[in-house]
Amino acid sequence: MAAPARLSDPLDPATAPVDAQLSGAIADWRQWLTAEKRVSPHTLAAYGRDLGGFLGFLAGHLGESVSLAGLTALTPTDFRAWLARRALAGLEKSSTARALSTVRGFFRFLDRRSLAANAAVAAVRGPRVPRSVPKALTVDEAMDALESVGELSDEPWVAARDAAVLALLYGCGLRVGEALGLDRRAVPLGDTVTITGKGGKARMVPVLPAVRRAVDDYVAQCPYRLGPDDPLFVGVRGGRLGARRVQQAIQTLRGWLGLPETATPHALRHSFATHLLAGGGDLRAIQELLGHASLSTTQRYTEVDAARLLDVHRAAHPRDRRR
Repeated sequence: MAAPARLSDPLDPATAPVDAQLSGAIADWRQWLTAEKRVSPHTLAAYGRDLGGFLGFLAGHLGESVSLAGLTALTPTDFRAWLARRALAGLEKSSTARALSTVRGFFRFLDRRSLAANAAVAAVRGPRVPRSVPKALTVDEAMDALESVGELSDEPWVAARDAAVLALLYGCGLRVGEALGLDRRAVPLGDTVTITGKGGKARMVPVLPAVRRAVDDYVAQCPYRLGPDDPLFVGVRGGRLGARRVQQAIQTLRGWLGLPETATPHALRHSFATHLLAGGGDLRAIQELLGHASLSTTQRYTEVDAARLLDVHRAAHPRDRRR
């Protein structure tokens, strides 16, 4: 019998004993996720942790190394036992729902490659996850953040850089990774910019004059000579700027400006959508701007706007006893 292999990946601390055949299937799955699905390294690491945790449970549950034949033989009871173990461990329902989605995706991959088939995984019901509503800043809070971020650095070019990044998040509705993933060839920005989002899907986003000026100001002050293939936004050592720097800037602004704990870089993207909707923006147009695959994802912003209107009503109406 072949010696058990292990899920070994520097991005994935979760390991589990698997046989050599399953180990090869996992390697193929990861390669498929990277080359064809074009998932980010962060997403790949999350999928690896989810699958590793599942296989680790199975190894103890079955009392042997996990194989393709073993995966084929799993029953709904086995999958429910895994879900129950996660619940007893106090893991969040959202985390478990994502892990189950990862496991189902892995089984679909095995089925398409004719390596293993198991209908039980599709029949198991996952935990019901409360629908989260995006947290948006008010217009004043968003503008305060954009106007104040440049004051966090004594280096003028760094201040201009941070202001340009936040301008793209709020003015264009970009994800942090999308903004930081731009290369130097993207500037000077025109009336629109093409963004490659999740799953390698490209979308065209309008660029406001204020956003264009912020980016031009940063480029003019940046001390590094950047070629077309170099990153647009760089750190003080000249490498591509990391998301952590943007998160730290917003965290500092929360203390300076008294912003809520929900004020994050991604909240600026939420604010972009919410404020467009409040201004009469078309929901499908906003879906296109955000790069959402499903309209239902964008429709969450209608709940944000409805909640805002209720707050205004409660604060202003003289007959509202909840004031």
